[in-house]
Amino acid sequence: MLKSLLVELDRILRGEKTRMSALQEGRIDVSIRRLTPLLIALGMIAGLCIGTFALLHPDGPRWMQLVASAVKVPLLFLLTLIITFPSLYVFNALVGSRLEFRNLLRLLTAALAVTLTMLAAWGPIVAFFSVSTESYSFMVLLNVAVFGLAGLLGLKFLLQTLHRMTVSDEQYRARPDRQGFLPQPQQTESPEQTTAVSDTDVPDPGGPLDELEGIVLGGHVKLVFNIWVVIFGLVGAQMGWVLRPFIGNPNQDFTWFRPRESNFFTAVWETIGNLITGS
Repeated sequence: MLKSLLVELDRILRGEKTRMSALQEGRIDVSIRRLTPLLIALGMIAGLCIGTFALLHPDGPRWMQLVASAVKVPLLFLLTLIITFPSLYVFNALVGSRLEFRNLLRLLTAALAVTLTMLAAWGPIVAFFSVSTESYSFMVLLNVAVFGLAGLLGLKFLLQTLHRMTVSDEQYRARPDRQGFLPQPQQTESPEQTTAVSDTDVPDPGGPLDELEGIVLGGHVKLVFNIWVVIFGLVGAQMGWVLRPFIGNPNQDFTWFRPRESNFFTAVWETIGNLITGS
């Protein structure tokens, strides 16, 4: 069971699941039910590495912070997905895509797999710095950078795969064996003037982050999905602030959640100032 899950995850990371030849009818072959436990486990691994800083507290290790961090990292991505998925579905409809609800959910599951795998892979690096520095401000900024980079890679994966799924769906609907089931457009141009999207027109990209050669998203499509990416990033950042603490401030007692105050961006700016001044 575990081996098959790791093989499926490896196929996502290598781009085998998101090649044009693998996308049929705009559908990505990803099992939400099977991948969800693995994504939770990856999030917990990342959380355990983040909470390592609390184990070296001057008054003794804070084991509850370790538990809280392991629980909160998967919860962070789950809540962000729940809040932002409706907007992605609406944006997808606005640009004229026929991708269905479940296919979009599969796509987001695959994107989260990329993000959480990166976080878990970078976890030992975070743990190393946790045991080799006493600077809480540095650890906060390091984790912000790690989450930011992992999130950017996950969103890049999402946008590229969404582009491929849209093209694959157009290819499927344009196939000759489907023409008997679809209304045929009136021919207004000569065959030489008509440019159709066929399987041979689109070369298969090598990796999951590579762009399709010769085909680009329209300006309005790019704008709509770029707006959604910004929304996802903002919601994820603020959700992390709401669920804090993840690291555990050595100058404060342990608590599952801090009082609601300020916002993520103000806190990051203040942390940068504290790191510079050494406070």
